[in-house]
Parts: sequence; C-alpha cells; structure tokens
Amino acid sequence: MAETRTYEKTHPWINFQLDLPRVDYTLWFQLGEVQSKCELVSGVPLLPDVEEYLHQVYLAKGALATTAIEGNTLSEEDALELIRGVLELPPSKEYLGQEIRNIVDACNGIAEGILSGDLAELTVNWMKQLNALVLHDLPLKEEASPGLIREHDVGVGRYRGAPHQDCENLLKKLCSWLNVESFLPDEERTIASGILKAIVAHLYLAWIHPFGDGNGRTARLVEFQLLLSGGVPTAAAHLLSNHYNLTRTEYYRQLDLASKSGGDVIPFIKYALQGLKDGLDEQLQTIQAQQLHVFWINHVHSLFGQKVSSTNLRRRQLVVDLYEETDPVSIVQLRYISPRIAEAYAGKTDNTIRRDVNVLEKMGLLKRRNAGIEINKELMSAFLSPAIPRKGDMDSS
Repeated sequence: MAETRTYEKTHPWINFQLDLPRVDYTLWFQLGEVQSKCELVSGVPLLPDVEEYLHQVYLAKGALATTAIEGNTLSEEDALELIRGVLELPPSKEYLGQEIRNIVDACNGIAEGILSGDLAELTVNWMKQLNALVLHDLPLKEEASPGLIREHDVGVGRYRGAPHQDCENLLKKLCSWLNVESFLPDEERTIASGILKAIVAHLYLAWIHPFGDGNGRTARLVEFQLLLSGGVPTAAAHLLSNHYNLTRTEYYRQLDLASKSGGDVIPFIKYALQGLKDGLDEQLQTIQAQQLHVFWINHVHSLFGQKVSSTNLRRRQLVVDLYEETDPVSIVQLRYISPRIAEAYAGKTDNTIRRDVNVLEKMGLLKRRNAGIEINKELMSAFLSPAIPRKGDMDSS
C-alpha cells in the first residue's frame, strides 16, 4: 500500500485532477474566444519599431503587475523607463526597481529558453531557478533562501501552504502532470490547452507555496512560461498578471474559494479567462490603432507623391502630426502641436496656416469643426471593414 503523505490529509484538494467533461458550455466559449483573439494578435503584421514599442509596454505592464500584487509602488512609466535603462531611483527605492528588474530578466530568459528549445518541459529545478531569479539581490525574511524549498510551514493570511516535507514531491507531481496531460482531446487546440495548463499551474503553486518567499511571483512566471509554450503571443502572455493586479481583491478571493471549495478550479479558470479576454480586446484595439496610424502616414505620403517643395513638406508634416491630437485644434494652436511643426511655422503668420489648412481640406485630409481642425476621421474609417469598430466608435465607447 502506498504511503499516505501529510498533504493528503491537510490539503486534499491538491489532487492533480481537472474534470473538464462536466464543465458547462460557458468555459468552452471563453476558451474558444481567447484562443481566437490570441491567433489574431499573433498574426498581425507590425512595423519593427511599433512591435518593439508594444513589446516594451506590455513587458513593463506585466513585470510591474507581477510585483505590484506583492506591494511594489512604482508606476508603469517607471517600469518602462527601467526596461529602457533610463530610470534613476533614490537608494530608498532601489529595491523596488530590483524587484521589477528581476521579473524582466526572468521573462526574457523564459522567452529565450522557449525559442532555443531548452524549456520544452517544466521541471522542479527550473522552478527553483525562477524563484532564485525573483529574489535576486532583494532583502529577504530570515527563513527565506532563494531557490530552495522551505523547511518550515507557512501561512498566508488564513491559508496555510502545503506541509514543507511534501513540497518537493508535490512539485514533481505538478511537473509530471502538466508535462504529460493535454487537458483537451483536440491536439489542434494547443493555445487553449496551454492557457489551461498555465492557469492551473499558477493555482497549484499558490496552494503548495513551496518557497520561503516569492511564491506568487514564481507562480506567475511559470504561468507566463506555459502561456508562451502553448503559443500565446509574448505581449499577450503578460495580460494575466496585469488582470490579477487590477482585480487584486477578487484575485485573492478566487484563490481562497478554490481551496475552500475542496479543489474546484473552474471558477478561478473562468475568472482568469475573462480577464485574459478583456486584456486581449484592449490589446487588439491598441494594435489596430497603431496600424491605422501607419496606414494614415502612407496615405498622406502617397497623396503628396513627388511634391517635395518646402511648402508641401510643411503641409505633409502638419497633417501627419495632427493625427496624434485626440481633440480638434484651433487655428492659432496648430503651430504648437509638435516641435517640428513649431519649427516649420516659425516666423510665419496665422494666414500661412490658414492657407495650408484650406489646401489640406480640399485634399480631403482635414476637416473643420466648431472646436477647431482635425484629421478626416471618416477617411480613416474607409480603411476598415464594416464589421470592425470605427475609430470614432472606439473613442466614444
């Protein structure tokens, strides 16, 4: 007879089972919708500089969210500056920057490992390495050792982690389960399977709580790894961490309910999927806005063609830079919309601006409103299918 381990009595919900055949249809709708949106994100062509910008923005959001849940107080702007190597922090806040830096380094290492094939499977040793990365160069509790399984029992609020003597064995079981089990019978649904594995891994690591510190951050990094391995685009793989942070109270409530229910993981999965779906919707709007900007610039350049006089270059710059303005701009303020426009109109009167606006209006690029001048948004809508929300619709929603 197999030896009964302590966790089987104290944490019977850690049973490495996911009874999907009995799940109601709403979860399958969520999974199908999320998979479809992931495929849309991964299939969108972007200019290299736009792609790099979005990569940095969502890496910053994800890294900050992963640490903010644990109390990091830096802003998204701070995180983005840190990624770009320009953030300067006073000594009293340096540890906050180090927390984010550790997550950024870990995310980059995970992505490189998946691309190289070195992270084909989840292993206990790798999870230990992730925990060591999370806690690198940070002030720690006396009983916490980076990358080592704890040798004492812990409690998080009212929840107690699995018995310390069982943690190593539980991590081995978790890795074996996730590496072998597909969760879904249809082998073509690799993204949906990867998403399920990622969410379940997160939940089980929170239950086991194997390390002296950094368990939440380690769990979210493992989740990130499984999302990438399952085919979720890199930028989208940061969205779950952002969701947990934005809904922090509900996140902890769902974690608590999952254990109190005796291990029913479906409500937590649905909660995570809804956040991922909402994040993908927002991400797709951001990508679409970037694409429309590129289309607009190309359209303006094609209309001007070989017209390269200083006057035409000035007019072309004006209509390109005006795209960045969200509200109509008065005639007298047009010269200040960007540094290069201010330079182009330096020493020129408002009459020159009015003549330029008249020409650009006749070309169909600008429109006059009571509040001022704006780009011809109706022309922008012509780039879209009738089934896709127009820019004006998105702005008003």
